[in-house]
Amino acid sequence: MAQWTSAVGAAQLARLLNSQQDRPAGPGTRRPPAYRALADGVRLLVLEGRVPVAARLPAERELALALSVSRTTVAAAYEALRAEGFLESRRGAGSWTAVPAGNPLPARGLEPLPPEALGSVIDLGTAALPAPEPWLTRAVQGALEELPPYAHTHGDYPAGLPVLRAMIADRYTARGIPTMPEQIMVTTGAMGAIDAICHLFGGRGERIAVESPSYANILQLMREAGARLVPVAMAEGLTGWDMDRWRQVLREAAPRIAYVVADFHNPTGALADEDQRRRLVDAARSAGTVLVADETMSELWLDDGVEMPRPVCGFDPAGSTVVTVGSASKAFWAGMRIGWVRAAPDVIRSLVAARAYADLGTPVVEQLAVNWLFGTGGWEQAVEVRRAQARQNRDDLLAAVRRELPGWEFEVPRGGLTLWVRAGGLSGSRLAEAGERVGVRVPSGPRFGVDGAFEGYVRLPFTVGGAVAEEAAARLAAAARLVEAGASGGTESPRTFVA
Repeated sequence: MAQWTSAVGAAQLARLLNSQQDRPAGPGTRRPPAYRALADGVRLLVLEGRVPVAARLPAERELALALSVSRTTVAAAYEALRAEGFLESRRGAGSWTAVPAGNPLPARGLEPLPPEALGSVIDLGTAALPAPEPWLTRAVQGALEELPPYAHTHGDYPAGLPVLRAMIADRYTARGIPTMPEQIMVTTGAMGAIDAICHLFGGRGERIAVESPSYANILQLMREAGARLVPVAMAEGLTGWDMDRWRQVLREAAPRIAYVVADFHNPTGALADEDQRRRLVDAARSAGTVLVADETMSELWLDDGVEMPRPVCGFDPAGSTVVTVGSASKAFWAGMRIGWVRAAPDVIRSLVAARAYADLGTPVVEQLAVNWLFGTGGWEQAVEVRRAQARQNRDDLLAAVRRELPGWEFEVPRGGLTLWVRAGGLSGSRLAEAGERVGVRVPSGPRFGVDGAFEGYVRLPFTVGGAVAEEAAARLAAAARLVEAGASGGTESPRTFVA
């Protein structure tokens, strides 16, 4: 990358380096020189995503003071990182993190497997469950009963069907956020909503601040729109959002848009508390940044006693700073491609006007089906079934992974559909490649980062349970053995499985 887009202070970097657990050296193993240990520590932080790519590192003298080492040690570490491609420097601009061009990146996206492959491969690539029946069938039948009046029209509703816009607005109002139908636009899924928002506010070359890690498909969408992504590292574990870091990035990088998943974050499962939400909205407002809040997971709490904070838009009810995106695809069914945007009326009007050059509108029958679900109580019943299914799958998968891969590390989220796993020091990209050979498809960590970060992670969705979850974990363990054997120069034949 040509220049840094965020900065890491000396004290912050020292804390991150000190938080790394030293692994005991084997018998007869000599400890590396201090500069080498420092370079390896920074490299690991970059690959794990705890320090973003394109983050400006502190000056040598500042970091030496924070770490209580000599400036020569820091200078040698920086030089080693430059030689390995993990650091770039320019006179007068400082040094910033990078990832070498040859760093392995996953070759595949998160698109679902074709039906013919489902019998032989366990698909952990997509976080989507089968439709909750009988509510899908009932919703479609209810939609068909309401269809005749609309069949006599042209069928194009760029802002969405008025009845559904009013229904969605009423649901926000019931959550304590007064909303008019004029603040709602119905879209073709959440992806369609975010694509429209990026084209309205972003434009090619505009900066967009994103969580690091973040949802892989959204990151790719933004890249293809020509955005310059500014990663903001998530805090460790499920604590989620580092507000000091967010305020610094919004102030210094001045991104046009910031994209966050505050409700059971994808992929980590973190849930932002009310204070984090309030401070994030305040920081975005002060920076003049449009804050896009993706709440597609907001109804997928899995544990009893989870108290959901106010929605992010609850701290900006007029919608002047926060643009909210919702969807039926995660909470109900991925095949129900209905999403929506909640924003200020003038923003909605601009989005609707721009839609004439995109998809013109969202399918009418699907809108009527979602409206039927919302209006009859079917939505709540279906989502409760979805929660129970995801909860059981989560518990089954956790037990299987703990048994088969005890060295893998994770924190258990209380909601959402995904588990973010540190893969015991193995390369996530190589695990994904080996998984293809043994019959399990898993997305590697770099899919969820910017420019190759999170190499040591994989994401596991709560989409399989019971015996299938056990088999998936066994295949992941076989993939891990293949990666370890490859790293040591050995070989191992993949196990033969019966799907």
